[in-house]
Amino acid sequence: MSNTFGSIFRLTTFGESHGVSIGGVIDGFPAGFKINLDAVQRKLNLRRPGFSILTSERKEADVVEFLSGLISDTSSGAPISFIIKNKNHNPNDYKDLKKIYRPSHADFTYEKKYGLRDLYGGGRSSARETACRVVAGELAHQFLKSKGIEVFSYVSVVGHIKLKKNYKELNLSEIYKNDVRCPDLDIAKKMKSYILDVKLEGDSLGGCVFTVVKGADVGLGEPIYNKLNARLSFAIMSINAVKGIEFGLGFDSCKIKGSEYNDIFVKTNNKIQTKTNNSGGIQGGISNGQNIVFNTVFKPTSSIKKKQTTLNNKGFEVDYVNSGRHDPCVVPRAVPIVESMTAICLIDMYLLNLSSRINKL
Repeated sequence: MSNTFGSIFRLTTFGESHGVSIGGVIDGFPAGFKINLDAVQRKLNLRRPGFSILTSERKEADVVEFLSGLISDTSSGAPISFIIKNKNHNPNDYKDLKKIYRPSHADFTYEKKYGLRDLYGGGRSSARETACRVVAGELAHQFLKSKGIEVFSYVSVVGHIKLKKNYKELNLSEIYKNDVRCPDLDIAKKMKSYILDVKLEGDSLGGCVFTVVKGADVGLGEPIYNKLNARLSFAIMSINAVKGIEFGLGFDSCKIKGSEYNDIFVKTNNKIQTKTNNSGGIQGGISNGQNIVFNTVFKPTSSIKKKQTTLNNKGFEVDYVNSGRHDPCVVPRAVPIVESMTAICLIDMYLLNLSSRINKL
């Protein structure tokens, strides 16, 4: 299995959904950086299950415990290791799944690849692992903020309900002030109502998370195979339930002419910028100094309460009804995860960029 992300800033995670604990090891975090440990826990709380009626009923405290790499609250340059203990794991929810392939889960593919699978919550395929990414992501985000770079993500679509306002029209400080994580309160209320209606039906919904990175200077990204948009895509697509990502104008780019798409260079306050940002802040795989913007698509949660027909490991049809605890829509809890993977990717690109020219060393 591949359990490590990054080149200089590297995160390795371990543990399973219904094991004793999950955790991670961070290599490459610069020494001498003072970390706000309370902010790390607060960020982790935003991903925690059971915080509202929109999420899984699983109750986890999700208290992070750092084991190494810190002297008091300052990074030492050594690997930063941490664990998060699983308190509310319930393997009995999965006792009847030994021979069943759940629709749109990883049961079939894991079993065929490895010859066995973790029956209890999917093991490593479970989104429980993403809590570790939030811890590492908050450390990365604190470092980036010290360099003037900040990441904001929010829910922009749930099912057929879409937030049509541009991020420039929104107050991004409002993102976490409602449990949908949408900064437009009126739209958030509609999204919440729709999620609850679908939850009562025993079904689930997908949606989109929009991300804007502010303050990234020109130069992040390493052509040819480490382009910033390629690495961000790799990072974001590794998140459970993600099915697509688009930068800037994205897939709508195919609907217009080059003369309409091209971002024209202009000089503003003696600084070279672009008049538009259809490229999403990345050109040639390198950040161009504009805001980096992208949209992430999440499929509906695979675990639903409706009866479905599937196959068992003998190839026979069986009826299946999920009895576990799962989110009716993963998108609200995905917001801090998307922010975290973005920050992890960006700190890696930032540190790599320091070696791009001799006068940066």
